[in-house]
Amino acid sequence: MDAIIRVRDLVVTFGERAVMKGLDLDIRRGEILGFVGPSGQGKSVLTRTILGLVPKRSGTIEIFGEDVDSITVARRRQLEQRWGVLFQQGALFSGLTVKQNIQMPMREHLKLSERLLDEFARLKIEMVGLKPDAADKYPSELSGGMIKRAALARSLALDPEILFLDEPTSGLDPIGAGEFDDLVSTLKRTLGLTVFMVTHDLDSLYTACDRIAALGDGKIIAEGTIQQMLDHDHPWLRSYFHGKRARALAPAAPAPQPAYAHA
Repeated sequence: MDAIIRVRDLVVTFGERAVMKGLDLDIRRGEILGFVGPSGQGKSVLTRTILGLVPKRSGTIEIFGEDVDSITVARRRQLEQRWGVLFQQGALFSGLTVKQNIQMPMREHLKLSERLLDEFARLKIEMVGLKPDAADKYPSELSGGMIKRAALARSLALDPEILFLDEPTSGLDPIGAGEFDDLVSTLKRTLGLTVFMVTHDLDSLYTACDRIAALGDGKIIAEGTIQQMLDHDHPWLRSYFHGKRARALAPAAPAPQPAYAHA
């Protein structure tokens, strides 16, 4: 699988504090990559650095094979139309309806009639599992799960190839989180998306992610499948994947047979 995003020797600092210390990471075409790590270690910073929202001190970032430091502003804007972003709290514009939020990227980058704008917004709303009447609601009228889905619909407005998800299931109850994981997996398969998911949710890692990368001390300390993460001997990974919260995810041991059971 080819790398749709390639990060090499990335260094990001905030004042004297180094958050990324020579980080290397590939995000492969067509996968859902789960990105995990201790709180405050910079997981969301990596996303924002790739998106160009946080400056880097050194290193290279290639997207679709192009070094983002070597392209023109116009070319950068073209690349930006090929990805969608779902921020942790949704980041919907509170003064706009769901439909208007979804149409904003279309209005900025496309020349479409009002009829087509309405039709495309309706399709995106349907795609993420919201009811049609959500179109005319404001964010304040939505539940937490509906906000996540509306924000996801907006991130899909320009039919992106890459989807960045920052803690997409945070604040959702277990049922809502599971349904959102299923939705992301379905969209990945049907639309051919590549997904970079920053998450703390162990269920998401087990059920939705094809591969996992773990951040520690500014670098990638491990990457691979869920089984490879479970088998890894790094202390944080063992605490994370084998701690109390992880026990419910482990396969249940067979129930012991009573001594009087018949053969």
